[in-house]
Amino acid sequence: MGEPLNTVKFDLHTHHDRCGHARGGIRDYIEAGIKNGLKVVGISDHTPYFSREEDQPFPHITMAKSQFPEYVKEVLSLKEQYAGKIDVLLGIEADFFPEQVEDYRPYFDKYPFDYIIGSVHHVDGVSIFKKDRWEGLTTQEKIRTKETYYSLIEQSARSGMYQILGHIDAMKGYYPEFSSIQTATVEHTLKVIAEEDIAIEINTSGKTKYVGGWYPADEMLEMALHYGVKVTFGSDAHDPERVGDEFDQVQKRLKEIGFQEWVYFKEKQRISVAL
Repeated sequence: MGEPLNTVKFDLHTHHDRCGHARGGIRDYIEAGIKNGLKVVGISDHTPYFSREEDQPFPHITMAKSQFPEYVKEVLSLKEQYAGKIDVLLGIEADFFPEQVEDYRPYFDKYPFDYIIGSVHHVDGVSIFKKDRWEGLTTQEKIRTKETYYSLIEQSARSGMYQILGHIDAMKGYYPEFSSIQTATVEHTLKVIAEEDIAIEINTSGKTKYVGGWYPADEMLEMALHYGVKVTFGSDAHDPERVGDEFDQVQKRLKEIGFQEWVYFKEKQRISVAL
C-alpha cells in the first residue's frame, strides 16, 4: 500500500430511497458529496433479506431481492458518469446473521463490490434499536445481552465477508447506559477485529438517536488504536444533507486520540489516508 495518501475527504456509508426509510436517490447523495468537498463517496444501502422466500418482506427496512441487480447497475453507471468529479464506490451494508452467511456470500461474489459493511442490527431476534428492549432487565441480563451483541460482531469479523464493520456500539443508540455496562467482551472483540485485519467505521449517525455523538465511543477508539484496528468514516446518511457529516470533527478527534491514518476501500483493496 505504500505511504498513506494526503488527506482525502470520503464517506463510505450512505443509503437512499430503495431501503424504504431514506430520502432521495443515489444521484442526490453523490451530488451532496461533491457539494461537501468529498473526493470519494461510497453507496452502501441495506442488503435485501436474501434468506427469506418473499421478495421484500420488510419494505420499510430494506430493498427487495429483485431490486438488488438494478441497485448495482445504477451505482456502476453513476460511477462512470461521475468519473473525474468524484470517485463513486459500490458498497453495501449487510445484516449479519451467523446462520445465513452462506446465503449472502454468492450475491456479493457476483458483483464488483468495492467493499461490504457488516452490521449487527439484531440481538436475540430483537432490533438493537428497539427502545423498550432494556426495560425490566436485571444487571446480569443486560451484561448477557451486551456480550451476545459483541459475540455476533466477533463472528462477523471472523466470517471473512466484510472489509468494514458498521457502528460497533450502536446498541447504545436509544440506550446511552449501554456504554457503562461492564464486560471484558468489548476488548476481546477488538482484539479479534485486529487479528482479522478488518476496519471499523466511525459512524456519525448517533446524533440522530438519543445517545447523540458517534459510534463507537472514544474509549473504544482508544482501545482500537492500542490493538492496531484500522478505522474508516461513514455518516450513515439517510438524507443527502448528512453526507460527510462531521468528517472534519472526527478527523480532529482521531488525531487527538493518536491515530495517524484512516482507510477506505476500492476493489476491496485498502487505501490508507493520512489524518
